[in-house]
Amino acid sequence: MTNPPKSIPRIAGNNFQPEIIKERQDFIERETGASMTHTSHMSIDPATLSGNVENPIGVTQIPLGLAGPLKVNGEHAQGHFYVPMATTEGTLVASYSRGMRLLTAAGGVKTTIVERYMQRAPVFHFDDARAARDFRDWLTANFEKVKEIAESTTSVGKLSHIEQYGVAKMWYTRFNYTTGDAAGQNMCGKATQAACKWIEQVYPHKMRFTLSGSIETEKKHSAINSLHSRGARVIAEAVLPHDLVKQMTRADTRDMHRARQVSTTGALLVGSSNNCVHPANGVASIFIATGQDEANVAEAITGITYVELLENNDLYWSLTLPSLIVATYGGGTGLATQREALEIMDCFGTGKVEKLIEIIAGSVLAGEISLASAVISDEWVSSHDKHGRNRT
Repeated sequence: MTNPPKSIPRIAGNNFQPEIIKERQDFIERETGASMTHTSHMSIDPATLSGNVENPIGVTQIPLGLAGPLKVNGEHAQGHFYVPMATTEGTLVASYSRGMRLLTAAGGVKTTIVERYMQRAPVFHFDDARAARDFRDWLTANFEKVKEIAESTTSVGKLSHIEQYGVAKMWYTRFNYTTGDAAGQNMCGKATQAACKWIEQVYPHKMRFTLSGSIETEKKHSAINSLHSRGARVIAEAVLPHDLVKQMTRADTRDMHRARQVSTTGALLVGSSNNCVHPANGVASIFIATGQDEANVAEAITGITYVELLENNDLYWSLTLPSLIVATYGGGTGLATQREALEIMDCFGTGKVEKLIEIIAGSVLAGEISLASAVISDEWVSSHDKHGRNRT
């Protein structure tokens, strides 16, 4: 008879002390034969990990590179920035850095935040469609009280508006909040739960609710977030002079413009979530470096590229990211190495989230331009062969 698997060592209420972490490290070495030589070495104070991880055994170290300089002409980020990027993919930092230098030489990237909301999307259940439709009018009429109840749970979150969609005998909603410098998923969940419980108590007819009907589409791509946004909707744009592009990348703007049309057509053909080149590379590497919720990359990679070839052969290039979910306060942003990465860009703490949003958007545009030009100049494969192979 096989012995049952052993439980992971833990101490309730004291699970982040060095002694219990060492016990777990020894435990996993005994049980699996794996070595914890590198994983166990961390400079982070274990006491700071509570709320970020359970049963800690150490750290996973990802190489951190520095790209830049990037000139950002934003409403919140203004000036030159060096951008930390955590990745194991060779050429990535070099490519983004080249794109940043090109944008800087062209006068910088202009960034505009259009809106920023976080959602929780409860669904209300009724006996039939007419009862559900009647609820629409009641919810609209009582919005101010719903807002008051929701906001009583948070000092930061503010309920902006509620989207409403009727399906069968259900009434789907999306409660949209502003969340200050936090990403705000948990904040919005708590606020919406309080509002829904109040609604359930005072609504004069039979009804029940489910806290999430899934149309906030958390941590996955959806068309609704492309239209209505989840997190920040931010636009990065620049005009790339023909001669400068040719000089710095050996690509011709006319060829780059044609390639964008081909790429957009290909994206349509396969039903892609975006017509960009590789926004996930920039988003993911900065997210990991700065302590963002890495699963939000699934939403943040949604992007819309729009280019114009101007009469003088300069190239206007814009990137719209409709679901960029980031924070500069709370979550993983306060961990030691993540805080240092944010401080490189002066983006740690309150009042800095819009600045970080603009820097990320500008960085992602830089990566788009650099990779696209490498494809056009036939340097994509050779650059990976030269810089992207780990020969150790």
